[in-house]
Amino acid sequence: MKKTIEVVSERNHIHRQRVELDGFEDLFVDVPEAYGGEGSAPDPHDYFDLSLGACKAITAMMYARRKKWPLEGVSVTVNRDDSQERHGTYRLDVAMAFHGIEEAKQRARLEEISHKCPIHRLMTTATVEVNTRLVDQSPAIASRADA
Repeated sequence: MKKTIEVVSERNHIHRQRVELDGFEDLFVDVPEAYGGEGSAPDPHDYFDLSLGACKAITAMMYARRKKWPLEGVSVTVNRDDSQERHGTYRLDVAMAFHGIEEAKQRARLEEISHKCPIHRLMTTATVEVNTRLVDQSPAIASRADA
């Protein structure tokens, strides 16, 4: 499945970006004030981290529903340690709670299943190729950046 995400700089902002994603209200990305931004929206690392937490929760909920387990909801806390990121290590500590599941074996299975969510696998086992290229600026894109 191919999906296009457009990121456009917001006029009258330092680093704030508007993200256009078909079918959804615009999302925004900014940089914390400590790094020269306005801190008006989550930063790119926040979106990276939250995608893992959300994917783990959704995967556990889908599995529990298939098994007809009494899962009422999932709480996920993702703690980031980026102190060694410049040296190639980015740590995410994920704590999960499964509401409505009393049986320890079921909770353990849900936690195990969460490791199989697509984002966890992408972050830990995939080779990600990023191809960046320069394109000519069309009038349509230029007018959106000025909006």
